[in-house]
Amino acid sequence: MAGTGNDFILIDNSRGNPLWLPSIRAGTGARPYAILAQRLCHRQNGIGADGVLFLEKARPGTKADFRMRIFNPDGSEAEMCGNGIRCIADYAFQQRMVPRRMNIETMAGVLAAEVKKKGWVRVMLSPPKGWKLPIRFQKEGIVLEGGFVNTGVPHAVFFVNDLERTDVAGLGSWIRYHREFAPRGTNVNFVHCGNRHKIAIRTYERGVEGETLACGTGATAAALVAAQRGKVTSPVEVSTRGGEILLVDFVREKNRITKVWLEGAVKTVFKGEIENV
Repeated sequence: MAGTGNDFILIDNSRGNPLWLPSIRAGTGARPYAILAQRLCHRQNGIGADGVLFLEKARPGTKADFRMRIFNPDGSEAEMCGNGIRCIADYAFQQRMVPRRMNIETMAGVLAAEVKKKGWVRVMLSPPKGWKLPIRFQKEGIVLEGGFVNTGVPHAVFFVNDLERTDVAGLGSWIRYHREFAPRGTNVNFVHCGNRHKIAIRTYERGVEGETLACGTGATAAALVAAQRGKVTSPVEVSTRGGEILLVDFVREKNRITKVWLEGAVKTVFKGEIENV
């Protein structure tokens, strides 16, 4: 599935323990989901994706309709994924597992999602936390200023004048591993503000270790940091690298931001089977 250019392999494990798990010779102590993600996300020897979504039964007591887990191409498990959760919500609704409005368990908490219409899903993200405003980095004469916020996963946001000429790979990798964000690192977003309701973004994703065509939690972080810096007001249209638009809506009272919604397009690209994993 794809959410505004962010592509995922979705595996429905709602019945538990699919047949392919025992076939993975991962070695002692290795996690089957992590190994599977590394193999399937490889764009030459696998299917190719920005991550693998696993749909599972919700754990007892969570009051969720189901559980989402997401593993990155490097095998690491992410706390959440804004575009991924929108994709999995659409899948669950299309499969008639859940009603149009649902609650999804993630490592970032139980989140509400809604399929507004065919191919268009919105999700209420967890309250933003871990704010650092402003932040400033300098590398080889290049000065980057912005902010940091956790929108389910950590995001550093920097404002630039020219997105096309920004060294997303070089600067993104450097900041992603910077001691300021140790030990797990951060996602890195470069943002250009068009007007009070429009921004454009490019994102270096942790776990993918490169630029992706879109990042839902990154788009949200960019809109929220821009709002806190007085550059935009809700709602915000976020133009992604893939050319599609994500919408971020939120309530801002004084310096506090609440009720953060992310919405945009999703689609199923293909369904099938893979052998020799």
